[in-house]
Amino acid sequence: MVRRQISDELWLTLEPLLPPFIPSPKGGRRRSVDDRAALNGILFVLQTGIPWEDLPKELGLGSGMTCWRRLRHWQGSGVWAKLHQAMLSKLREHDRIDWSRASIDSASVAKPPGGQETGPNPTDRGKLGSKRHLVVDAQGIPLALTVTGANRHDSMAFETTLDALVAVPGLRGRPRKRPDKLHADKGYDFERCRRYLKRRGIQARIARRGIESRERLGRHRWVVERTHAWFAGFGKLRIRFERSLETHMALLTLAAAIICSRFVEDLC
Repeated sequence: MVRRQISDELWLTLEPLLPPFIPSPKGGRRRSVDDRAALNGILFVLQTGIPWEDLPKELGLGSGMTCWRRLRHWQGSGVWAKLHQAMLSKLREHDRIDWSRASIDSASVAKPPGGQETGPNPTDRGKLGSKRHLVVDAQGIPLALTVTGANRHDSMAFETTLDALVAVPGLRGRPRKRPDKLHADKGYDFERCRRYLKRRGIQARIARRGIESRERLGRHRWVVERTHAWFAGFGKLRIRFERSLETHMALLTLAAAIICSRFVEDLC
């Protein structure tokens, strides 16, 4: 049984973003699985973490390979990024994104088969893995994410991850993409990171090595750790199974949109 099908709110947002189905000029079989069923198949695999080929056919969601191909096709069309931004816009329409402070942090995940953006994890006996880098608002709403190899220092993805922030419309005035303040741990305690924030008018709240205590710093930054735990709640993201970075990013971005949709549902 499907643990949780796609919500009506998320589907109504996603459906207009999907590319139209174009039959092959050479003919062939018609599409046997509609988009909503395929999406529920993708969601089932994302939630449970089962291999794509093990998706139970009795669920009526199509084969795992059909869902996998649909996931990749929609990723190539930019659907998942548009969905994430659309959910952020819905939140901003209700002024539910707290731009007063944001937090950045990373989490390492194992990657047994290797693949793009992986590397030996120095904290896990050199086993292959990758890092998920997140920027969240003051409530833990995921605003931006990137992926690097597990051997990359957190600070090396600092600019790239913040550059991934998108302008979010929804209220009067210009779309917004920059928080007032950014919290980060001692892994980002470099002058380069502070200069980056200063150029963009963001107040730096980066822990200083050997000066500030862990207890004091955790008052605001715990929300990003909780959001990483939400991502790890998706079985397919607890370990990185996908060799392709594009497929892994598709799953991550869909998960970010789902997390945002939970905040949207609280508005109803």
